[in-house]
Amino acid sequence: MDTSTTRTRALVLAAVIAAAIGVAGCKDTTTGAAGGTGASGGDKATSGGPVAGDGHAVSPLDNPDGTKPGLAPITSAADKARARALISRVATKGRGPKTGYTRAQFGYAWMDSAPGVPYAHNGCDTRNDVIKRDGTEVRYRSGSTCVISSMVLADPYTGRTIDWTKTHASAVQIDHVMPLSYDWQMGAARWTKDKREQIANDPLNLLPVDGPSNSAKGDSGPASWLPPSAVIRCSYAVRVAQVSLKYALPVTAPDKQAMLSQCAG
Repeated sequence: MDTSTTRTRALVLAAVIAAAIGVAGCKDTTTGAAGGTGASGGDKATSGGPVAGDGHAVSPLDNPDGTKPGLAPITSAADKARARALISRVATKGRGPKTGYTRAQFGYAWMDSAPGVPYAHNGCDTRNDVIKRDGTEVRYRSGSTCVISSMVLADPYTGRTIDWTKTHASAVQIDHVMPLSYDWQMGAARWTKDKREQIANDPLNLLPVDGPSNSAKGDSGPASWLPPSAVIRCSYAVRVAQVSLKYALPVTAPDKQAMLSQCAG
């Protein structure tokens, strides 16, 4: 065999080996572990997957007064059993009429003077207090130590991350976990004004969440509406139960059954 032929075969063999190494050793960085298309650096608010258990949020079972941030998922069998035991204590009754209800019956929105609740009389309104509690990367309006101008929210209801600014305030709304008109129909119509102001401003009953999801909820109970993110529904049911028990405020029988079913298994 002549020298030129030997050299040609050697070069071909080297090329084959290099190609094999390249296929085996390189990852396609545009695909995930399951072979899907990877993130392209788009808007965080449209990213998928639950973020409520990101280490900042706390399980409601470990947050009985609502002063710790967020609403982390309840996933273990033991914690789901604890959740069902808590929900089982909730009383039930039929939903009464809405006659006479107005938001003003629960005091003006986000008052700092509501009696008997955390954060009251701290110089900041309730809305900013709970945004500060649940948000990260919080920034304040120039010259203020209360008014938040931007933050990042791990929204428990949708499982998305929301980069929020006050210029688009409605993107995040403060949800009354037990809606005020629901409270009115379940017994709050007979309460004192102080007690109604208390439940309207109690951090246990308040969650900053995705605005459209909160609007879709309206004054629905758990039998009619649940958070879009299924992973958070047991935690949501527990939070409803915590508010119900604290204020001796019943829920409807279908709502209680819906709450129990979210924590089954």
